[in-house]
Amino acid sequence: MPVDVATSRQILRDARSIAVLGMKPDSRSERAAFYIPEYLASVGYELIPVPTRYPDATVILGRAVVRDLAGVRADVVSVFVKPEEQPPLLPALAVVDAPVIWFQSGFMHREVAAALEVAGKVVVHACIGCRRAEITPALEPLDGQISGAPDR
Repeated sequence: MPVDVATSRQILRDARSIAVLGMKPDSRSERAAFYIPEYLASVGYELIPVPTRYPDATVILGRAVVRDLAGVRADVVSVFVKPEEQPPLLPALAVVDAPVIWFQSGFMHREVAAALEVAGKVVVHACIGCRRAEITPALEPLDGQISGAPDR
Protein backbone atom coordinates (compact mmCIF):
# COMPACT_ATOMS: atom_id res chain seq x y z
CA MET A 1 0.00 0.00 0.00
CA PRO A 2 1.44 3.41 -0.93
CA VAL A 3 2.53 5.57 1.99
CA ASP A 4 0.51 8.38 3.54
CA VAL A 5 1.02 12.12 3.02
CA ALA A 6 3.03 12.70 6.21
CA THR A 7 5.42 9.86 5.42
CA SER A 8 5.89 11.01 1.83
CA ARG A 9 6.72 14.52 3.04
CA GLN A 10 9.31 13.07 5.42
CA ILE A 11 10.84 11.07 2.58
CA LEU A 12 11.32 14.33 0.66
CA ARG A 13 12.76 16.10 3.71
CA ASP A 14 15.34 13.32 4.11
CA ALA A 15 16.13 12.75 0.42
CA ARG A 16 19.12 14.31 -1.25
CA SER A 17 19.14 12.54 -4.64
CA ILE A 18 16.36 11.64 -7.06
CA ALA A 19 16.72 9.51 -10.18
CA VAL A 20 14.01 10.45 -12.69
CA LEU A 21 13.00 7.46 -14.80
CA GLY A 22 11.32 8.67 -17.98
CA MET A 23 12.66 12.21 -17.74
CA LYS A 24 12.15 14.38 -20.81
CA PRO A 25 14.99 16.41 -22.36
CA ASP A 26 15.29 20.19 -22.24
CA SER A 27 13.63 20.40 -25.66
CA ARG A 28 10.43 19.06 -24.07
CA SER A 29 10.34 21.62 -21.24
CA GLU A 30 6.54 21.93 -21.49
CA ARG A 31 6.12 18.33 -20.26
CA ALA A 32 5.68 17.45 -16.58
CA ALA A 33 8.50 14.89 -16.90
CA PHE A 34 10.81 17.86 -17.44
CA TYR A 35 9.44 20.79 -15.44
CA ILE A 36 8.74 18.84 -12.25
CA PRO A 37 12.32 17.49 -12.07
CA GLU A 38 13.53 20.99 -12.98
CA TYR A 39 11.67 22.31 -9.94
CA LEU A 40 13.13 19.53 -7.77
CA ALA A 41 16.64 20.48 -8.91
CA SER A 42 15.94 24.14 -8.18
CA VAL A 43 15.10 23.32 -4.57
CA GLY A 44 18.29 21.37 -4.01
CA TYR A 45 17.91 17.74 -5.00
CA GLU A 46 20.70 16.07 -6.92
CA LEU A 47 19.00 14.79 -10.07
CA ILE A 48 19.94 11.75 -12.09
CA PRO A 49 18.11 11.90 -15.45
CA VAL A 50 17.17 8.43 -16.75
CA PRO A 51 15.19 8.99 -19.96
CA THR A 52 13.50 5.96 -21.47
CA ARG A 53 13.24 7.65 -24.86
CA TYR A 54 15.22 10.38 -26.65
CA PRO A 55 18.35 8.35 -27.46
CA ASP A 56 20.19 11.47 -28.66
CA ALA A 57 19.89 13.23 -25.30
CA THR A 58 23.17 13.04 -23.40
CA VAL A 59 22.65 15.92 -20.95
CA ILE A 60 19.44 17.12 -19.31
CA LEU A 61 19.39 20.15 -17.00
CA GLY A 62 23.18 20.19 -17.16
CA ARG A 63 23.45 16.63 -15.84
CA ALA A 64 24.77 13.60 -17.70
CA VAL A 65 22.03 11.19 -18.77
CA VAL A 66 22.03 7.64 -17.44
CA ARG A 67 20.41 5.13 -19.79
CA ASP A 68 19.30 2.52 -17.27
CA LEU A 69 18.97 2.07 -13.52
CA ALA A 70 21.86 -0.41 -13.21
CA GLY A 71 24.45 1.19 -10.98
CA VAL A 72 22.22 4.14 -10.07
CA ARG A 73 22.29 5.05 -6.41
CA ALA A 74 19.63 7.49 -5.22
CA ASP A 75 17.34 8.15 -2.28
CA VAL A 76 14.27 8.12 -4.55
CA VAL A 77 13.46 6.92 -8.05
CA SER A 78 10.70 9.10 -9.47
CA VAL A 79 8.78 7.29 -12.22
CA PHE A 80 7.41 9.29 -15.15
CA VAL A 81 6.70 6.25 -17.34
CA LYS A 82 3.20 5.30 -18.50
CA PRO A 83 1.75 2.42 -16.46
CA GLU A 84 1.46 0.15 -19.49
CA GLU A 85 5.21 0.57 -20.10
CA GLN A 86 6.23 -0.24 -16.51
CA PRO A 87 6.11 -4.07 -16.33
CA PRO A 88 9.34 -4.53 -18.35
CA LEU A 89 11.04 -2.05 -15.97
CA LEU A 90 10.10 -4.02 -12.84
CA PRO A 91 13.34 -6.06 -12.62
CA ALA A 92 15.47 -2.90 -12.71
CA LEU A 93 13.21 -1.02 -10.27
CA ALA A 94 13.26 -3.97 -7.85
CA VAL A 95 17.06 -4.00 -7.59
CA VAL A 96 17.99 -0.33 -8.04
CA ASP A 97 19.97 1.07 -5.10
CA ALA A 98 17.11 3.31 -3.94
CA PRO A 99 14.75 2.54 -1.05
CA VAL A 100 11.83 4.58 -2.44
CA ILE A 101 10.03 4.26 -5.77
CA TRP A 102 7.79 7.30 -6.32
CA PHE A 103 5.14 7.02 -9.02
CA GLN A 104 3.88 10.27 -10.45
CA SER A 105 0.13 10.82 -9.94
CA GLY A 106 -1.82 8.59 -12.29
CA PHE A 107 1.30 6.70 -13.37
CA MET A 108 1.29 3.73 -10.99
CA HIS A 109 0.88 0.21 -12.35
CA ARG A 110 -0.71 -1.60 -9.40
CA GLU A 111 0.95 -4.97 -10.01
CA VAL A 112 4.36 -3.35 -10.46
CA ALA A 113 3.88 -1.36 -7.24
CA ALA A 114 2.81 -4.49 -5.33
CA ALA A 115 5.85 -6.41 -6.59
CA LEU A 116 8.14 -3.54 -5.55
CA GLU A 117 6.69 -3.59 -2.04
CA VAL A 118 7.37 -7.35 -1.88
CA ALA A 119 10.95 -6.56 -2.97
CA GLY A 120 11.26 -4.24 0.04
CA LYS A 121 10.78 -0.89 -1.66
CA VAL A 122 8.71 1.93 -0.21
CA VAL A 123 6.12 2.92 -2.81
CA VAL A 124 4.67 6.42 -3.08
CA HIS A 125 1.94 7.46 -5.53
CA ALA A 126 1.53 11.25 -5.69
CA CYS A 127 2.79 14.26 -7.59
CA ILE A 128 6.33 14.55 -6.28
CA GLY A 129 6.52 18.24 -7.22
CA CYS A 130 3.23 19.07 -5.53
CA ARG A 131 4.22 17.16 -2.41
CA ARG A 132 7.59 18.95 -2.26
CA ALA A 133 5.89 22.33 -2.76
CA GLU A 134 3.82 21.62 0.37
CA ILE A 135 7.02 21.67 2.45
CA THR A 136 8.35 25.00 3.72
CA PRO A 137 10.42 26.52 2.24
CA ALA A 138 8.75 25.59 -1.04
CA LEU A 139 11.18 27.47 -3.29
CA GLU A 140 14.52 26.95 -1.53
CA PRO A 141 16.62 23.94 -0.56
CA LEU A 142 15.90 22.29 2.76
CA ASP A 143 18.59 22.20 5.43
CA GLY A 144 21.45 19.96 4.33
CA GLN A 145 20.59 19.88 0.63
CA ILE A 146 22.83 20.99 -2.18
CA SER A 147 22.20 24.32 -3.85
CA GLY A 148 19.83 24.49 -6.79
CA ALA A 149 20.37 23.45 -10.38
CA PRO A 150 23.37 24.81 -12.29
CA ASP A 151 22.81 27.83 -14.48
CA ARG A 152 21.76 26.92 -17.98
